[in-house]
Amino acid sequence: MRRITRSLAVAALALAAAMPASALRTETVARGLVQPWALAFLPDGRMLVTERSGRLRPIGDDGRPGAPIEGLPPIDATGQCGLLDLAVDPGFADNRLLWWTFAEPGEGGNSTALARGRLAEDGSRLTEVQVVFRQAPKIASRLHCGSRIVFDRAGNIFVGLGDRFSEMQQAQNPANHLGKVVRVARDGSVPADNPFAGRAGAAPEVWSLGHRNIQGAALHPATGELWAVEHGPQGGDEVNIVRRGLNYGWPLVTYGRNYGSGTRIGEEGPKPGFEPPRHHWVPTSIAPSGMAFLSSDRYPGWQGSLFVGALRGLALVRLTLDGDRIRGEERLLTTLGKRIRDVRQGPDGWLYVVTEGGDGEVLRLRP
Repeated sequence: MRRITRSLAVAALALAAAMPASALRTETVARGLVQPWALAFLPDGRMLVTERSGRLRPIGDDGRPGAPIEGLPPIDATGQCGLLDLAVDPGFADNRLLWWTFAEPGEGGNSTALARGRLAEDGSRLTEVQVVFRQAPKIASRLHCGSRIVFDRAGNIFVGLGDRFSEMQQAQNPANHLGKVVRVARDGSVPADNPFAGRAGAAPEVWSLGHRNIQGAALHPATGELWAVEHGPQGGDEVNIVRRGLNYGWPLVTYGRNYGSGTRIGEEGPKPGFEPPRHHWVPTSIAPSGMAFLSSDRYPGWQGSLFVGALRGLALVRLTLDGDRIRGEERLLTTLGKRIRDVRQGPDGWLYVVTEGGDGEVLRLRP
């Protein structure tokens, strides 16, 4: 009891000392983006942004999007799908590799794929492009393509995937990649310690199952564990710590409700065999997209917080943590009235958000 009291006192003290939301201001560092989806930083601080329609664009020093980088494979840009997440390889200084997820067209529809390519020295094109993972099966769907890319500490790659909406029951089937987090090596092979590797009737790339539509993920800077946010239907958006071989419930155990009718989907839980969320939003969805842990000390009292973009919620959500528990929630940037698609900590320690709308922007947040 003494330990719990001390922990709560420390959390309360940190919250009291934290910078108020009213002290936050925004600086526009880029504008003129069309359906931007993901932001990534090169080691020298230059920014790259994906646009869902299929364009990968550098941001110039003047804040204007440059000419699209050439060399991307064919992309099925339809509905919620298209060119999605972007990640810079940890060894970019030596190998110049970029990684991205996209809706790959093919027989039966499309599916989310992970590809890599080498950025030319002049930044104009990608070479040696290779698809290293393909979600299977392909589905005739415009919905729930996911997805986010996260490197683990061993250099393997997590990809958060969607259930493709019409196939939500398949999120419980370990034999496919629908509604899963997968983990692959950089060459697309399966790491030997994946939980389903070598198991009959299971896709060896699967790391966890029972997800609906993951659009935000990040590695915890202290523990190295994968955290993710996923969309519920009508309510039931979740924050999860995504651990090896666990089942996160969708659609059997969920706080979500059926669209329109508001009737229950499955059970609310908790239920043995299913991992409950660390945080969830009911009865109204915020539609989470993008996630970042703040490791810098740029913002007084905010170091260690978890930040989540909100599309429907038109805000940046700050979650305060005590270990692996979420202790509080604060809504930021609510007066902007804009959908927050992505959030990243830049190499300079500042937070950057990507807004969606008629004129997509990249904003830098300052005290």
